[in-house]
Amino acid sequence: MARDEGRGRIALVTGGASGIGLATAGVLAERGWRVVIADINEAPAREAAARIGAEAIALDVTDERATEAAFEDIEARLGPVEALVANAGLIQPGAPPERLPLQEFDRVIAVNLRGVYVSCVAAGRRMAPRGKGGIVVTGSVTATRTAPLHAYAPSKAAVVHMAACLAAEWGRSGVRVNAVSPGYVATPPLRAAIERGLRDPRLLAEAAPLGRLVEPEEIGAGVAFLLSDDASAITGINLPIDAGWLAGAHLTTYGGIPPAR
Repeated sequence: MARDEGRGRIALVTGGASGIGLATAGVLAERGWRVVIADINEAPAREAAARIGAEAIALDVTDERATEAAFEDIEARLGPVEALVANAGLIQPGAPPERLPLQEFDRVIAVNLRGVYVSCVAAGRRMAPRGKGGIVVTGSVTATRTAPLHAYAPSKAAVVHMAACLAAEWGRSGVRVNAVSPGYVATPPLRAAIERGLRDPRLLAEAAPLGRLVEPEEIGAGVAFLLSDDASAITGINLPIDAGWLAGAHLTTYGGIPPAR
């Protein structure tokens, strides 16, 4: 894959100050995109942008006016945003629904669903009249599997379906919209949970046919592909990047994933 596939085009990554967002921003920058990191945490965003040669802006994706203003500012200063990675989101500790405060449920839905929608609309209303653009939203393997995450998992299921809806809406206008669904990714929060003994890395690895966690940069590579010209005929899909977790997790019923031959 050529490293100049972005050719100086502008890509906006929301939630880009850490984790999957930062890794994705880094991969896009390496591949020639001019990256703008948007994050509610301005200082980490600017530090991250400095490390990868990107720009940074402070943005609360749940604020429709602020999101519209951010797109206006970027396009006035830098040029048209040709790619959006709608990645900003909140994680949620596992909890039975009767012990999940409704306030927490509303907060997760506001960021993970409404915030993604607001970002996509702000991008799509500009891309569609220009006849081109690419959007990738961050879903999750929990979008299609049960989990004790009664706000997070439904929010991701909605986001994945939203990508398909928007792909159908804007396809004739040259705008492609896809989702990626990460599995268990070796991000700082997951590594911290493992270190605190809250997650068992052996169980996480055993459930995936590849026998390991996913690296954040592997998510970034998948996003970069979907935004590239190599994916010019791909829209409306959900791409799992999960080391095979969706394919293999149920095999515990049959004694586990087969060992290496």
